[in-house]
Amino acid sequence: MTEIIAGIHVPDSAMARAATQLVRDTEDDLLYNHSRRVFFWGALTGNRRKLKFDPELLYVGAMFHDMGLTARHASPDLRFEVDGANAARDFLKSYGVAERDIDDVWASIALHTTPGIPEHMRPTVALVTAGVEMDVLGIAYDDFSHEHRDHVCAHHPREANFKESIIDHFAAGTIKKPLTTFGNVKADVLARKDMNYTRVNFCSIILGSKWPT
Repeated sequence: MTEIIAGIHVPDSAMARAATQLVRDTEDDLLYNHSRRVFFWGALTGNRRKLKFDPELLYVGAMFHDMGLTARHASPDLRFEVDGANAARDFLKSYGVAERDIDDVWASIALHTTPGIPEHMRPTVALVTAGVEMDVLGIAYDDFSHEHRDHVCAHHPREANFKESIIDHFAAGTIKKPLTTFGNVKADVLARKDMNYTRVNFCSIILGSKWPT
């Protein structure tokens, strides 16, 4: 039977079910529930903005957006967002999804921690980021009704210590490759969680380059 939460139908295709199972088997409860909530917040945002979006693509983007934090999908040197995007791309290719749709899902994951850009892109990209920003940062929190917030969280609870725990997950996924946080919000995570972390300074790179002037 189709699952409906906060008025949002969860995609029930073979591909969507496989995505759910893969993420469920790969991520812990915190990341799994977070990813599901991201889908609902993204879909609710799309409906509120009257955007035409593909729920299945949004679902895959939301479910895979933190896969790069897991040992199974983490590379030694790429941003975790790119690792998750690559995992989603491989998954979608195995189902014969159109290249443009794959590109949208890839971008939705790769850019979900890059504020100010996804909102100007196609709906899949914009809505994955909107869902992440709602769940992690509380952006647009008051644009969602109490009923919708309560219904989503009743099915996919936020842990009592979710705020600190999600920061811990971000740190665990980036602490072995700190250079990948240059220029993105995860630098703030390592600054909080890793006493040995030293930020790379953009201006210092410019001034220290081999160019004479």
